[in-house]
Amino acid sequence: MHKKNKTLGEFIIENQASFQYSSGELSKLINAIRLACKVVNHEVNKAGLIDILGAAGDTNIQGEDQQKLDVLANEKFIQTLKNREIVCGIASEEEDDFISVNSNDELHQNKYVVLIDPLDGSSNIDVNVSVGTIFSIYRRITPVGTPVTLEDFLQPGINQVAAGYIIYGTSTMLVYTTGFGVNGFTLNPAIGTFYLSHPDMRYPETGKIYSVNEGNYIHFPQGVKDYIKYCQLEEEDRPYTSRYIGSLVSDFHRNMIKGGIYLYPKAVLLLMVNYVCSMNVIPWLL
Repeated sequence: MHKKNKTLGEFIIENQASFQYSSGELSKLINAIRLACKVVNHEVNKAGLIDILGAAGDTNIQGEDQQKLDVLANEKFIQTLKNREIVCGIASEEEDDFISVNSNDELHQNKYVVLIDPLDGSSNIDVNVSVGTIFSIYRRITPVGTPVTLEDFLQPGINQVAAGYIIYGTSTMLVYTTGFGVNGFTLNPAIGTFYLSHPDMRYPETGKIYSVNEGNYIHFPQGVKDYIKYCQLEEEDRPYTSRYIGSLVSDFHRNMIKGGIYLYPKAVLLLMVNYVCSMNVIPWLL
């Protein structure tokens, strides 16, 4: 079988043995994410036909206005992960606190926690722009059989066992890694199956795109301002092209394919953290 005809399910089974904690649980977890994103994809594609556009009338953990699709996507991912009984904890951008998950037969026996932004860039749905889901998976560090704690979620990135994103655009793609390369799978909507379409994805060594919200330019550190001006100089190998959608998944995915750099300057990030902390909440995904 040509590798591009391989389904996501086949790929997971074939590569399960390469994972150091191979026990089948991680494979089931990736499959649960696959199932949830297919449901969310179906709902995103109905936007404008049913009442799922616009604000939901609440704010999320980062102080952003929640969209109706934020709420829907959050419910679908949490429900799917809970029903499969394969995680012991979930942290979502749309929840004020992490969720501790019990299995039906035994207390907190599962080993993985998931951190997720169920629908990044959801405000773009109203104008038919691509959005996405971002997820990160860790093994818990507190003892199995006990409730998860904040410590299980606030681990360094090097401890990730898997991470990836789903982009809902002209086609729907699931891109993920377990530390052995990055692979992209495209959904065939006619039969509801993901196929390996982008094997062994690698960031191009060179690129002409820089992606940054220049509306926040006044808050950027001087070094970032200088870099942006450098990109704009009309010299032999420049200017670079500015492309910014406002959905991290969309911007990152384009640059992953085309080559480029995505910037989220520290000064802007600190402004967001300070705003969130002023509301006495913890920005789980920052």
